[in-house]
Amino acid sequence: MTVSKARRVGGVVRPPGDKSISHRVLMVAALARGKSELSGLLTGDDVKSSARVLRELGAEISRVSESGVRISGSRLHAPRSRLNCGNSGTSARLMLGILAGQRFEATLTGDASLRRRPMRRVTEPLKQMGADIKEKGDGLPLTIRGGKLRGLTYTSPVASAQVKSAILFAGLTGSVPVKIREPYRSRDHTERLFAHLGLGIHDDHGAISYQPSAVSIPAFQLSVPGDPSSAAFLVGAAILAQSGVLTIENVGVNPTRTGFLVALERMGAHVERVNLRDEGGEPVADLLVRPATLTATEVTAAEIPTLVDEVPILAVLASRARGATVFREVGELRVKESNRLELIAANLRGLGVRAEVLGNDLHVDGTEKPPRGRVDTASDHRLAMAFAVLGTVDGAGVKLSEQKSVAISYPSFFTDLKRIRADVQT
Repeated sequence: MTVSKARRVGGVVRPPGDKSISHRVLMVAALARGKSELSGLLTGDDVKSSARVLRELGAEISRVSESGVRISGSRLHAPRSRLNCGNSGTSARLMLGILAGQRFEATLTGDASLRRRPMRRVTEPLKQMGADIKEKGDGLPLTIRGGKLRGLTYTSPVASAQVKSAILFAGLTGSVPVKIREPYRSRDHTERLFAHLGLGIHDDHGAISYQPSAVSIPAFQLSVPGDPSSAAFLVGAAILAQSGVLTIENVGVNPTRTGFLVALERMGAHVERVNLRDEGGEPVADLLVRPATLTATEVTAAEIPTLVDEVPILAVLASRARGATVFREVGELRVKESNRLELIAANLRGLGVRAEVLGNDLHVDGTEKPPRGRVDTASDHRLAMAFAVLGTVDGAGVKLSEQKSVAISYPSFFTDLKRIRADVQT
């Protein structure tokens, strides 16, 4: 597809529910005793993968829709067949933690992309807790038999919310204490959800500690805020426009997820937060975004966990900034839905931008030259959305290899991108 241009943006738009939170609330509700009601969940393919796996394990879950999801939690049971996690790394890694505390055997698999993604970072600590895991190499499929676990104090070599959450879920389902330290703080949605439900989570001098109790997980009602990672693409489109103001409603502004806003502030873009409030233990706000002239910045390694999913859109924006921007220690992007790191650089070069990967660092030089050329998305939703945004600058000619991948996290993305421009056209 060819992306059309926008000189102005305007109107009000609401991004889909937060993907990370949607996975977690589904999983905890499936473990709870009683009926939970959830609203605002992401209806994308990844969240549906989690719902499908949980159903196969015995949870009663209504159709995943924006209007609401009803879940009757129960004791999980052995599945009749392999658990297919689709393209969702979150489904696979967090379910490994849940299955570690179950006294039955289950095999997890996924699509070709997911089967290439590393799982050992999760299976190693779970093995230390006593889970029996049979694996070939560092990926899916793998078979896990949980059971009687032992407590764990673990220092993770990477700042990963999925590793941390898998261990916390194993502590929860196995009723054993766990403590996790990370080199940098990763997103904390699991901890916030545990705290909101009165589960035994606390900060222990910088480590995250869980202490089990005899109290069962209560059923709950919760509204999921909008996904800041999805909102980031709308923010980027507004910044690259020439005039107007865009309102993005109901966005989660958890500090572990808003590093991209901090980086944009350094680059000269001010995104105003209004109507601040709390939803289920998560801070939420509406964002007001205006066009801005950007200057280059350095994104440090310590910042990456707070904006790792936003590197593609930040790199696209850096290509329109004055000067050279560098992203430090982003090697983790090589093992996302695609080799996201190399593809960002290659696609930017294909559009006439100077960009290169040096070790684990990404360097992007800004230019005023309109981007023109073809983009290989490799069926990676975040690449498709980021380069679609770049295609909105005046004079651009950006052709995407596909657009279907956006269904993973933002099914209505192209409709919303068109609407925020149509709202101000004369």
